[in-house]
Formats: sequence, structure tokens, C-alpha cells
Amino acid sequence: MANEFNGGCGCGQVRYECKAEPMFTGHCHCRDCQYASGGAYSTIVGVPTAALSVQGELSGNTVDTDSGNQVTRKFCPACGSPILSELSANPAMTVLKAATLDDPSWLKPAMHIWTASGQPWAETSPDLPKFEKNPG
Repeated sequence: MANEFNGGCGCGQVRYECKAEPMFTGHCHCRDCQYASGGAYSTIVGVPTAALSVQGELSGNTVDTDSGNQVTRKFCPACGSPILSELSANPAMTVLKAATLDDPSWLKPAMHIWTASGQPWAETSPDLPKFEKNPG
């Protein structure tokens, strides 16, 4: 797993750098991630907030989640690329959208989360652990 990596939006107006190894990687099947990704789930990378620096302007919206917490999803206002999520329940961690990594080839998702909200037509990796909500 990478211990330093970069990424950004599709048009290049937003860039980020993370100087730490991810805390976790996975596929989130919650309805909010489905809306944000436009698909069955969103592949995500949790990183320490203190190790992340973002350049460029982000827009965002805050939603109440099924867990009872709030998540602020941030995106590039120019091209609409979803970039990251900030979690009210854990401000020390920021969740990046894996597709925004400059080189996502090293990413190895470790789990499926919020599968209780998953779509029956979504294909999942049979060898990865699945959690109906967040892992314990």
C-alpha cells in the first residue's frame, strides 16, 4: 500500500496530497455513496485528515446518514468530480474517492460496507468481508 500519494479532479482545478498510508480501503454500498458515485457503490480510501493537503476550491453538501451522523461530501465545482467526504463521527479521518487517485492501481479494497443498502444487481468480491453497516 502507498504511504504517500496524490490525486485530484478530472479538470485539474483541485489537487490533493496525502503523506500517510491509508487507514482503510473498501467499497461502500450506502445510498449516499450510490448517489455520489452514480453506481452500485463507491470505492473509498480513509486517510488521516492531518496528513492530507488540498489545493483548489471545493464545493460540498452535508447530509444526515443512516448511522445518525453527518457526512459532508466535497466535489470540484468546475467539473463535478467527487473528491472526498468529511465525517462528523470521525473528524480525524477523511475519506477520498479512489477514482481521484493519480495512480489507483496500487489500491486493494479490503471490505464491503453498508451492504444492507446494497443493490441486488451489484457484483461484489466474494473473497472480501461484507458488513451490513460499518465494521465493528
